[in-house]
Amino acid sequence: MKVARGWSVWLAGLLTVCLLGAAVARGQTGPAAPAQDRPLLSEQAFQDVQVLRGIPVKEFMETMGFFAAALALNCSDCHGEASTWADYAVDTPLKQTSRRMMLMVNAINRANFGGAPVVTCETCHRGSPRPKVIPSLQRQYGVPPDEDPDEIQPHPAIRSTMTAEQILDRYIEATGGAAATARLTSYTATGTYEGFDSDFQQVQVDIYARAPDMRATVIHMPAGEQTTTYDGREAWAAGPSDLTPVTLISLVEDSLEGVRLDAQLAFPGQIEQILTDWRTGFPPLRLDDRPVDVIDGSTPDGSRVKLYFDRETGFLVRSVRHSTTAVGAVPIAVVYSNYSDVPGLGVKLPYTWEVTWTNGRGTYNITSLQPNVAIDAARFGRPTPPEQVAN
Repeated sequence: MKVARGWSVWLAGLLTVCLLGAAVARGQTGPAAPAQDRPLLSEQAFQDVQVLRGIPVKEFMETMGFFAAALALNCSDCHGEASTWADYAVDTPLKQTSRRMMLMVNAINRANFGGAPVVTCETCHRGSPRPKVIPSLQRQYGVPPDEDPDEIQPHPAIRSTMTAEQILDRYIEATGGAAATARLTSYTATGTYEGFDSDFQQVQVDIYARAPDMRATVIHMPAGEQTTTYDGREAWAAGPSDLTPVTLISLVEDSLEGVRLDAQLAFPGQIEQILTDWRTGFPPLRLDDRPVDVIDGSTPDGSRVKLYFDRETGFLVRSVRHSTTAVGAVPIAVVYSNYSDVPGLGVKLPYTWEVTWTNGRGTYNITSLQPNVAIDAARFGRPTPPEQVAN
């Protein structure tokens, strides 16, 4: 199996599967699907996993993304010019160094922070392959950089002009009002997708959503369909072997919470119910030179989700959640735009959204949407991985 042409581009944004070990186990393009109640673990999917054992495959992949973001590296920096998944198992000096660094950081956290990932790769590297050891006079006496909007925290001394409930109510009114949004119970949509994994070429995407929390996304890649589904309880991701070393995985823990949140946010009228323990009091912030109101809430598992609302229009323009990895948390940001009318309902939805995470970036653009259509529940169930496309 040759790695697809688009994958060579994706490598630039993704330290993908195997910084700590890795050809697909048993020489398969993708292992058989695990039992529904038992997620596939890293050492079951890949060979030569020496440190990152006992974690789900999705977390293993996101850990690779953490390394990429913290050290400003890509796959080829650690794995060389790998052309097949088996090539990723070849050991390199940088992979060996990474193993030692992980053991060192784990020891520091165990000795000083009860094992919590307080010290991470990002602590010292900050986007550089080499840790910074000399203070910067330019940074000390220069203009402070803008604060990362994903890291801002509420402060008790900051008093918001609006409560979280008022901001959320304003969003519901902007999208059509409570009565109108309640009438939207399902929809199918067709549009385009482009990202690292599509080699930045536009491909067709189909979206299926049913309230309150069922959703399926099917991206028609040249090598086969790339599908993510959530049936209200369980979630899966499937894709062609040219784009992923494991063609079908169950999504668990933070990944499961993430697809649940996406499914729930697909219906704006229920936004006030999907999160709890709302907080305000964030520092003033502008996105794309427009002022925004920032609030955050808690998911059922206790994770915090930030929501950013355009102060002028009331629309939700950004959400940020985090996914825990073996070396720390990584952010997943979604930017919403192009709010347009849903036919016949007086409701507005974002017809464009861009998802950015440490493993890549992709943009979805809806061109046609049909509301309140019947969708078979099987559409949201476990997908079937596509057959390998002959090279």
